[in-house]
Amino acid sequence: MAIVQTHTIRQRREQETATRASVEGMRRLSFRAMGTRCFVQYATPDAGQARQFEATALHWVQRFERRYSRFRDDSEISRINRAAGKEWVEVDEEMEHYLDLCGNIHFMTQGIIDPTAGSLTKLWNYQAEKPRLPDEDEIAATLALVGWKRVERRSGAVRLPEAGMALDFGGWGKELAVDMVARIAGEHGLTQVMVDFGHDIRTLGTPLDRPAWHIGLEDPEAPGTLAGSIALIDQAVASSGDYLRGFTHQGRRYGHIVDPRTGRPVSNGCRQVTVIAGSCLQAGILSTTAFVLGADEGLDFIQNTMGAEGLIVINDVQHQTRGFFQYVVS
Repeated sequence: MAIVQTHTIRQRREQETATRASVEGMRRLSFRAMGTRCFVQYATPDAGQARQFEATALHWVQRFERRYSRFRDDSEISRINRAAGKEWVEVDEEMEHYLDLCGNIHFMTQGIIDPTAGSLTKLWNYQAEKPRLPDEDEIAATLALVGWKRVERRSGAVRLPEAGMALDFGGWGKELAVDMVARIAGEHGLTQVMVDFGHDIRTLGTPLDRPAWHIGLEDPEAPGTLAGSIALIDQAVASSGDYLRGFTHQGRRYGHIVDPRTGRPVSNGCRQVTVIAGSCLQAGILSTTAFVLGADEGLDFIQNTMGAEGLIVINDVQHQTRGFFQYVVS
């Protein structure tokens, strides 16, 4: 009972930190979750409809983060990770669903998005006060703990067979949350919506004053400025890049995106990948995978996905899929 009560108090505090605004018919909900700033813009003249939608959306996001964040000691993910190398852990139907999703994503990306690669992210900790380069032995030892196919599963239970192994839903969790909030909006009768969690975006319909939602594309060579914009209706966009998060050691920069095949940060010259797709989850999976693969393989990977288009920036050169230009706002 104490755990449930603590969650209720925390949830109330988190809801109190959410801010709300309404400008010229468009409502705006702002809150912090999953390590980033989250925004939802939507149109409705009905204050009661707005309250119900916002309460439901905030509850879903807060619950998802409580259960599946590896940064929370009381999460289901942390419970599984603490048992690594020891016992089986019982899981419910929802966790089974997300573990199935992990397997599908791992298969789709040919192992480039590996839900057991969190230990590599910890090894290359760019957020440390004094980031350091791990040595070859450390990289090899950590790589030995990575591998989705090693995760043991049976009905209603999961086991990580070796101590130090860890699950991490960070490779797709935020994008899934974006899609779910958009879905909740639709279930509440909202048809003009943009959900933006840390620049991973899903749109429904159009805004009140334009024929499409205009989304700015950040210039990786000058963060904080725009290199252009795209127009979306009922679609999603996600970007992957290493120009903001990383560290420099002896004149060489190491980004935060680590290739689970090598155990090292990606160093193929890629600066940014932007993907437009039908869902934010799909767009995020494609953008991260293409970033790791690089220009040629990355473009092929995006183009082989029906309905997806992408832009890959390698240094100062842009590589686009065949139909990306259709979304660019001149």
